[in-house]
Amino acid sequence: MFEKLNNSWDLAKASANVLLADKELLLFPVFSGIALIIVTVSFLVPLGAAGLARESGGSIGIAGYAVLFLFYFVWYFVILFFNSGLVGAALIRLDGGDPTVSDGLRIARDHLGPIIQYALVAATVGMILRVLKERAGIVGKLLLALGGLAWNLATFLVVPVLITKGVGPIEAIKESAGLLRRTWGEQLAGSVGMGFFFGIVSVVYTLVAIPILVLAAIIKLPLVVILLVAVLVVAGYLLIVLLSSALSGIYAAALYRFATTGQSGMFDQHLLANAFQSRN
Repeated sequence: MFEKLNNSWDLAKASANVLLADKELLLFPVFSGIALIIVTVSFLVPLGAAGLARESGGSIGIAGYAVLFLFYFVWYFVILFFNSGLVGAALIRLDGGDPTVSDGLRIARDHLGPIIQYALVAATVGMILRVLKERAGIVGKLLLALGGLAWNLATFLVVPVLITKGVGPIEAIKESAGLLRRTWGEQLAGSVGMGFFFGIVSVVYTLVAIPILVLAAIIKLPLVVILLVAVLVVAGYLLIVLLSSALSGIYAAALYRFATTGQSGMFDQHLLANAFQSRN
């Protein structure tokens, strides 16, 4: 267990080295976040109407589900588009190049068709899981959670596959699942470790930041100062999210590169080989 966490910590540091070499990669999650805010605001009225219909005892109906599906589709498309740009730029760096934000956006635009197709598949799966979850009991919800986890594992390397091979969504899912199963086995120790790491960072940050904000209010500092502290606290959370998103994309790019070529680029090859637990 401790060895897995140690490997994950080393992977986080190695990913950070790539990010330090190309700090502009942080712009991809920034662009994605801004676009998602715009999408969410745009869907507030129709989604709110569907929610009110359900609360009043009515049924969402076909139109409501259609709006919800469209929201899922646009949401997934935005995430996939900018994640494709991030992963594409990271692959260029891992191959010894010097990528720019324009390079990443170009890669995403060049694979717009596969991205749209996979966004449709992801939205469909998301809708199905949501509908089933609403109607399931406790056991059913647990099974659906496990199904969602299996889906996430199977599609872990979909984005690198999409932008390097330009295949359709079904082929990309099969390729992603095959690479994961064949190369590293079933336990995604590295990915879990990185999630654990950023979870700890978030908890520690909360334990430090929130008391400072509360103290600023208790001692009755000027309102401008309190607002400034609040802005800094929120900015800290946003930075953690941006770093997590960027490092996860770099991590996925490196794992895909190692899986398909056996080369680790800027990463230590032994470290990447141990990022996942092999099957017996």
